[in-house]
Amino acid sequence: MEAEITLLMVFFISLAILKTLRGRFEFARAGRIAMAAMLVVTASGHFLFTKGMSMMLPGFIPFKVELIYLTGVMEIIAAIGLCLPKISVVTGWLLIVFFIALLPANIYEAIKHVDIQTGTFEGKGPNYLWYRIPLQIFFIFWVYLSAIKIWADEREMQAVDKMHKG
Repeated sequence: MEAEITLLMVFFISLAILKTLRGRFEFARAGRIAMAAMLVVTASGHFLFTKGMSMMLPGFIPFKVELIYLTGVMEIIAAIGLCLPKISVVTGWLLIVFFIALLPANIYEAIKHVDIQTGTFEGKGPNYLWYRIPLQIFFIFWVYLSAIKIWADEREMQAVDKMHKG
C-alpha cells in the first residue's frame, strides 16, 4: 500500500510544483516523477525484506536472494531512467516488460500465502490477486501514458510548433 500512496502523493505534489514553477500542468513529467519515487520505495523492499521477497520465487529458480537484489537495483535504475528525457521512453517500455515479468511472482506469492514483510507463509492469499493484478495493470498504463504515449504526443506538438515558427 505504501507504493500506491507514494505514487499518488508524489504525483499531485509534483503536479503542483511544476504548475507553480512552469506556469502549466505537466502531467507526463509529474507521472514519471511519481513512478520514479514509487520505484525507489518498492526497491527498498528488496533490501529490507529480502527473505520474504525471495519466498515469492518458486523453488526451481536459483540464486533467489541475488535475483531479489538485482531486481531492486533494476528498479532504482528504472527510476533514474524515467527522469532522464533522452531515455525515458526506452525505460518506459522496459519497465512495462518488467511489470509483466513480475506478475507470475505476485501470483505465486498469493497462492503460497507469502507475507513479504515477515518472511512467513501467513500472507493474504489468493484473494489478494483481485487487488494485485488490476494494480499491476494500472502501473503498466501509468508508465505507458506518462513515459511513452504522452512523450510521443509532446514531440509531435513540438515538431508542429517548429514548422509553424520556421
